[in-house]
Amino acid sequence: MTDATETPADETPEVPTPAPVPTPARIPVPRPPATRPAVAPAPSVSAEPFGRVEDDGTVSVREGDEWRVVGQYPDGTPAEALAYFERKYADLAGEVTLLETRHRSGGASASDLRSTSATVRERIVGAAAVGDLAALVARLDALDATLSEASAEEAQAQRAAVDAAIAERTALVESIEAIAARDPKSIQWKQTSQEVTALFEQWQSHQTTGPRLPKNTGQQLWKRFRDARATLDKHRREFYAGLDEQHKSARDTKARLVDRAEALVSRGEDAIGDYRSLLDQWKTSGRAGKKADDALWARFKAAGDALYAARAGREQADAEASKEKIEAKRALLVEAAAVPKEKDNAKARALLTGIQRQWDEIGRIFPREAERSLDDELRKIEQGLKSREDADWKANNPETKARQNDMTSQLRDAIAGLEADLEKAKASKDKGAIARATDALEARKGWLKALGG
Repeated sequence: MTDATETPADETPEVPTPAPVPTPARIPVPRPPATRPAVAPAPSVSAEPFGRVEDDGTVSVREGDEWRVVGQYPDGTPAEALAYFERKYADLAGEVTLLETRHRSGGASASDLRSTSATVRERIVGAAAVGDLAALVARLDALDATLSEASAEEAQAQRAAVDAAIAERTALVESIEAIAARDPKSIQWKQTSQEVTALFEQWQSHQTTGPRLPKNTGQQLWKRFRDARATLDKHRREFYAGLDEQHKSARDTKARLVDRAEALVSRGEDAIGDYRSLLDQWKTSGRAGKKADDALWARFKAAGDALYAARAGREQADAEASKEKIEAKRALLVEAAAVPKEKDNAKARALLTGIQRQWDEIGRIFPREAERSLDDELRKIEQGLKSREDADWKANNPETKARQNDMTSQLRDAIAGLEADLEKAKASKDKGAIARATDALEARKGWLKALGG
């Protein structure tokens, strides 16, 4: 069914619908004449307040004081005709209700709802439907007034969001520009590359989820970000190109050191000093890249291990050969235990000298730790005897004795004088003099005792 001649979707007319007779868009509401001719009966009009159906199936809707034709329904009853066009009205009312509901729920922006409202309004005005179309328009008017205020708030919020987005993207640009401004020689490229990747991912995320920026602003910020990123890429390529050259130089140097170290293996233990010199050069030769370093170091270390293994084998043979020497020196230590017990220093020295002569004749012992342990035990006995000899020398030195006798004589004379002074002080009952004489007398007696007098 069209606006001029409409047929319900679920009905199929048995005969073609005649072409509608053109009618004006607005039909005045008919008023009963003062005298109705008997030969012209009034057309049958539906009792519905917003719709009526003519005898020929023409359906009109009341808009204010006028009637407007909305279509024709020639193959049904008036009730069916009105029901068809009322369903169309219900559909329009449902669209208005849906708009109101979406606004209340906050599920859509006010600008989107205003656009949808304008579209719905176009369908309501002059719609081929029967119902209170004016009420629907009034509801849209009220909704549009509310949406206008909300649109203003949304516009303000959108401007604030755009300003915040510009600030965030500017911060990303400044961050990557700060990285690009660093001295390329001081940059840790592995860590820096991760930082740049993270900044680029933040940029992409912000561009996808954030508000749309003004075109010029967005292009300027992206150009700065892109240029800084390009600068870093250039520096990184230059760094790794230089690093490759350094690696090549270090690799060649270490390869030569490996060849020299492997040539030392045939000399065995005697080449350990030369190998250590090569090791010092290895430490200052720089990095050759992990894979090359690991491979070259494995060969270099294997050469060193062979040299030290030769020394270890010799030391093991020496240790095996030293077992008898160790037992011999332990036996001498048992004899040396008699040295501290001998009271006569001359006899003790003679005994120790004989033991020392035999000790030297036995020779070196391996391992060196065992030799140091045995030498330490004999050295303790030597130091004990030397201390005794030093003390005896001091005690029997004629010069020392003469000085000691002279000091003893002086102390005894002083003591005799102090004793006389003490007796006089006691006789005079001078407490101060008594105390001074007593302290001085005790001090001299202590010195005399220390000298053995």
